[in-house]
Amino acid sequence: MTIIYKAIHKVEWPVQNVLAFTTTRNTPCHHSIIKPFVSNDPFNHFNLGLHVGDEPENVLAHRQNLLPLLPKNTQIQWLEQVHGSEVLLIEKHSKQALIADAAITREKHIALAIMTADCLPILLTAKDGREVAAIHGGWKPLAKGIIGNTLREMFTENKDINAWLGPCIGKESFEVGAEVRAIFTKQSAHLSEAFSLVSTAFESEHKNSEPKYLADLALIAKIQLTALGVNKIDHLEHCTYSDSAQYFSYRRENITGRMATIICRD
Repeated sequence: MTIIYKAIHKVEWPVQNVLAFTTTRNTPCHHSIIKPFVSNDPFNHFNLGLHVGDEPENVLAHRQNLLPLLPKNTQIQWLEQVHGSEVLLIEKHSKQALIADAAITREKHIALAIMTADCLPILLTAKDGREVAAIHGGWKPLAKGIIGNTLREMFTENKDINAWLGPCIGKESFEVGAEVRAIFTKQSAHLSEAFSLVSTAFESEHKNSEPKYLADLALIAKIQLTALGVNKIDHLEHCTYSDSAQYFSYRRENITGRMATIICRD
């Protein structure tokens, strides 16, 4: 993993002809920047979400400033993410955001984007680089089988897919209720490994209250991917919640911006 322009984390794939990166809250500084807009608090600096209350002209300028980082004539396909399990095959770029939480493309000149501010961005690529996918890995999409749904729509056999997991809220910071843990452990006993009780003294002190758990989003995704036959998994282990200098965090700030994780055939 390398950092370019001090604001973009580029994915170093063991796959040729696939380009991917994830943004931070910091504004990229490069010679081909189009408009040097910077959003104001609480969205500063490099917010890419149109749905969070930021000035649209700033967000659109930020999105335009990503294009020089992509292969020539490549357009970014944005999604309207609804924490569901819908997967779209993108064969033609749409100026409108498409409603889904995952997308696949086999076309050149189309980049897939996932927006996050604590949820887990997941990228997939065939080892021959002929198809790529981007997944919004919030706990709800993961619980609804978004990874399996995406893999089923890909031509590539699961064993020949590389996965990359981006920055998300870390396992020390993501507190959930017992009902969330139960949803996953009913699906697979192995997923209990991704949850730890907040305090061993909790149950004795709060006998009439539901226990709280710390959830490891990345581990949930890794267990699901492995169970589906995807074994080549890399992870940028940055916590969005604890690193306020680099990342937006919805749980930390509530009203805040969004990063983007982007993948395309090169």
